[in-house]
Amino acid sequence: MNDHDQIAAPRSAPMSARLEDAIHLLALGIVIFDEKREVVFCNARYREMYGLSAEQVKPGTPTSDLIRHRLKLGLKLQIPPDDYIRQRVGRDVALDTTVQEFTDGRIIAYTVHAMPGGGGMSTHEDVTEREGLNARLKQQYELGREQEEALRVSNFQFDAAINNMTQGLCFFDSDYRLIVCNDRFVEIYNIPADRVRPGMKLTEIVDLRIEAGSFPAMTREEYIRWRSDVAVSNEAKDSIVGLQDGRTIKIRHRPMPGGGWVATHEDITEQRQSELKIEYMAHHDSLTGLANRVLLNARLEEALGRFQGGEMVAVHHLDLDQFKAVNDTFGHPCGDKLLRIVAERLRALVDDNDTIARMGGDEFVIVQAAIADPTEASSLAQRVIDTLSETYEIDGQQAVIGVSIGISIGPGDGSSPDKLLRNADLALYRAKSDGRGTFRFFEPVMDLHMQTRRVMEQDLRNALPAGEFELHYQPVVNLANKEISGFEALIRWHHPSKGLISPADFIPLAEEIGFIVPMGEWVIQQACATAAQWPDGLHVAVNISAIQFRNPGLMQVIVSALSASGLSPTRLEIEITESVLLHNREATLAVLHQLRALGIRIAMDDFGTGYSSLTYLQSFPFDKIKIDRSFVKNITEDSSSLNIVRAVAALANGMGMTATAEGVETAEQLHSIASEGCTEMQGFLFSRPLPAAEIQRQFLAGPGMRNIRGRIVAA
Repeated sequence: MNDHDQIAAPRSAPMSARLEDAIHLLALGIVIFDEKREVVFCNARYREMYGLSAEQVKPGTPTSDLIRHRLKLGLKLQIPPDDYIRQRVGRDVALDTTVQEFTDGRIIAYTVHAMPGGGGMSTHEDVTEREGLNARLKQQYELGREQEEALRVSNFQFDAAINNMTQGLCFFDSDYRLIVCNDRFVEIYNIPADRVRPGMKLTEIVDLRIEAGSFPAMTREEYIRWRSDVAVSNEAKDSIVGLQDGRTIKIRHRPMPGGGWVATHEDITEQRQSELKIEYMAHHDSLTGLANRVLLNARLEEALGRFQGGEMVAVHHLDLDQFKAVNDTFGHPCGDKLLRIVAERLRALVDDNDTIARMGGDEFVIVQAAIADPTEASSLAQRVIDTLSETYEIDGQQAVIGVSIGISIGPGDGSSPDKLLRNADLALYRAKSDGRGTFRFFEPVMDLHMQTRRVMEQDLRNALPAGEFELHYQPVVNLANKEISGFEALIRWHHPSKGLISPADFIPLAEEIGFIVPMGEWVIQQACATAAQWPDGLHVAVNISAIQFRNPGLMQVIVSALSASGLSPTRLEIEITESVLLHNREATLAVLHQLRALGIRIAMDDFGTGYSSLTYLQSFPFDKIKIDRSFVKNITEDSSSLNIVRAVAALANGMGMTATAEGVETAEQLHSIASEGCTEMQGFLFSRPLPAAEIQRQFLAGPGMRNIRGRIVAA
């Protein structure tokens, strides 16, 4: 007889009785049946699992009765019940595993094993909880299933049922002596199998585990005292034990009738690590490893609850400046690397008690806990601005960004996480409005400003369907022939209660919230429809923002407007600023070339106010350059403005482009721009922007047409 037989299959009658008691305590439901498909043995777990009495599973009971009972409990089938029963009892016994699903949500794994000499054994395991975990941890589930399947392929009897369990199993009698343990127990604790034998004392097993290094962080005496206290309590108990080698073991202790106990030992290290990983992922940003919104709220709630005396908590809301330009220029992978570097720089700036969170995109929040004075928040904010503004080296390329910060101080600015975060966001909005690259503290007036802004945003969205927008048109005059060459379309908003609202007040908001796209589409359609009613030769100019150019439907909008109005493409002029070319330059240039191919004229507006205007003139052959009004305004008093106008006009003439001066208000300004070579002008000197009907009356009908030249000459 080998050691395995000594451990797993004791021969004495008392041993068999104890083994039978142990089988009744197993987590597996077990049924043994003979070659007639009649019950020979059924353990208590099976009866408990299916709600059966001992009478209902007594020896001699047909296994078909057990199947019918499971059907009554709500076993889900793909075939008729009678066919299913015939399939289960009418074929030869062979290794077979079935996962049974019940209408009450339970999932039970059902395995049949053939027994030597005929008949067989079925094991039933409630895997509902495990299946739920495995749904989230597919990889661990697949590994666990393979292990379970590997165990189930073994053709085992009572000793196989014990030795092939996934849990380590050991029985001790009331004298704390080992009755039997399975191979898995020996394997879990790295105990030499040849040194384990029935009759060993608990203390001897403990010594073997200490020798193997498979022991928790406690002394030998502490462990023996703990296990003894559990045994003496005569109560079922589950324990999670961490071993010094880093593994985690779950011990299920169950007292046995007549004294002693049976315990299963399960290595749940991977499950525990997976649970910890899931817990971590639920509270941290996957890209940077920083806290996410969930953990941020918890930490902020905790910080607010720790206030003592005059202590305060500062909430810094960070928004990276120019980050989108990095993404567009170098690509999103580089953008992700930059965000990770930003996270590392922030970690180096804060204290251990502070929390950094990524809110998504390029926004971060720092919770600065337990400060005594707002100057501490100012100091941290300035350090953040200085550090994040330093050059970044990414894949051999240099990138430069900035950061704007809004700060709220609790409890003065709010006693709840939501309130402090909201007020920090309002302060951030002010910091960005004030030029970016700075920080601002929350002030109550900011809340009022934001409420006003929200009202305007709602009114703006309602204005288009309500028909509150109107286009005014300002004449553009050809200085050579003293005739109107066209009109620039300018939007106006007639608010039902606030009257006429300046474009300077609502255009930036429309661009910020994306409303500029539908509003701009309306402008294009309306301008084309109006210009189609003018005499041939007069063009209409429409301003297109950078946000509109990023909309992939812009080309179709323009083509549709021309088609619907019947306006010739040669009479439409698109005005853009250099900001249009800052983002996705190649795609923007492709659209400009498509528009030019249709015959549409392209003008660069506000020329000279940016940093790269000359570069853009090289990249695309514009039809017109519009000299910004800021240079025209001072042309008669400021020599530098005069020189700029002179240079731009000469540049335009040399490149075959029209030079249009904007904002001409005096005869002196008109004389200067004409003498410096400008070919067109527009401004209040000739006419303010007027409604379409007034344009028709003053300039395009009867006497109006005849008075144009005289009006220019008089000016």
